[in-house]
Amino acid sequence: MTAIKPMSINSKIRREAGKQGAAKADGRKRGAAPIEPHAQLRDQQGRLLAGIVRQEGEWVLGMGGQIAGSSASAAHVFAMIRRAALLHEAQGTPVRLTWSDALKDAAWSEVAERAMSFEEFEAGLARDMAEVAARKADTASEGTVPDSSPPDDTPADGRPPDGSP
Repeated sequence: MTAIKPMSINSKIRREAGKQGAAKADGRKRGAAPIEPHAQLRDQQGRLLAGIVRQEGEWVLGMGGQIAGSSASAAHVFAMIRRAALLHEAQGTPVRLTWSDALKDAAWSEVAERAMSFEEFEAGLARDMAEVAARKADTASEGTVPDSSPPDDTPADGRPPDGSP
């Protein structure tokens, strides 16, 4: 008959520490804020092009596998994904946009508080985006790129005037 060796104290401590670490990790996973999907923009092959989720009270817009932004405004992110759908369609890419009732209701009630329709809100957002794009284009055309030429007192070879290397 073989005698069973008692477990060393160190082995028992390591085993217990591993169990506690696993329990803490499970607790962190359960304590994470849930992500609620609310909208999907897909192409004809079913690939996800954009989506909206809600996490910790924020509406999060993802596009092309990246987080494009987040907002407390359901109307803003909903208008953005609808705009993305229109742009894809205009480029000849058929898409399908689906959304939850919760997202639509939140967006419509938000714009109703502003005494406007959702279409008016979308048109205003499009105008705002066009103005921002125009300002960026103006700034770029004004030549605001910093001059990379050496200052007047620096020789053309780039060495300081004192002749040091």
